[in-house]
Amino acid sequence: LSASPPVVLLLLSLLGLAAAGKLLVVSVDGSPWLSVREILHLLQQKGHEVVVVAPEVSLHIKPSENFVMKMYSVPYTQEEMDNNLKAFLYSLFEEGSFVERFLKVYKHMKKIGNLSVSSCEHLLQNKELIRYLEESKFDALLTDPVFPCGVILAEHLSLPSVYFLRGVLCGLEFEATQCPNPPSYVPRGLTDNTDRMSFLQRVKNLLFDTQNLFLCDFAYDPFLKLASEFLQREVKVQDLLRKGSVWLLRLEFVLDYPRPLMPNIIPIGGVHCDHKGLPQ
Repeated sequence: LSASPPVVLLLLSLLGLAAAGKLLVVSVDGSPWLSVREILHLLQQKGHEVVVVAPEVSLHIKPSENFVMKMYSVPYTQEEMDNNLKAFLYSLFEEGSFVERFLKVYKHMKKIGNLSVSSCEHLLQNKELIRYLEESKFDALLTDPVFPCGVILAEHLSLPSVYFLRGVLCGLEFEATQCPNPPSYVPRGLTDNTDRMSFLQRVKNLLFDTQNLFLCDFAYDPFLKLASEFLQREVKVQDLLRKGSVWLLRLEFVLDYPRPLMPNIIPIGGVHCDHKGLPQ
């Protein structure tokens, strides 16, 4: 069953058993932030202290009375970020063969990935901000691991992490949580398959997994280089992701196909929607 907003609030409220907790938030910009923002508002009403770390250039992450905002500079402009994001979103809905669609998405993902890596690098190299975070004694960190900068920060600060996500590139959320992900049952992205597949569709589903052999390296190698330098040891993205205490998955089986879940993965699809009582 999907978790309702009060359940999500309850989970995040367990930062302190008796007293209010202190939460560090490193969110992905864009639509994920709109959902996070609503949760932070509820947490603030419950007396929890929330600190949000974000770059100076962003789409939606702006200062609010509901949390403390800590910003850091980045080397790209608002226009550059907006143009790259629009091009990526358009590429997702363009028609064509799988190869054509994949290459277009790959091209624009690389540009957005470069901006994310640059943002992460400037966060981790901001010694004054990192010192503030080290001295602030947070209880937990809330982040979206699709871009693992928050995951790296949680490891450095030795904080339990709560993941608020739709998914991770190349299905790493399955590997990190040791969750079953059978290609005969769970449809892969861009295949147009459902959870009811013929034999040939299952073969197609299996073949689509081969892209993960290089997609993960392309997406996460730059972050791993940053992580190794920052943490001063060699790390793997799977090892970092495994540290996640709770995975809040923005997934709803009414709209998505059913799939196996591990006990610490909680579907919260629709948490961003306005919930109103039905008329009598």
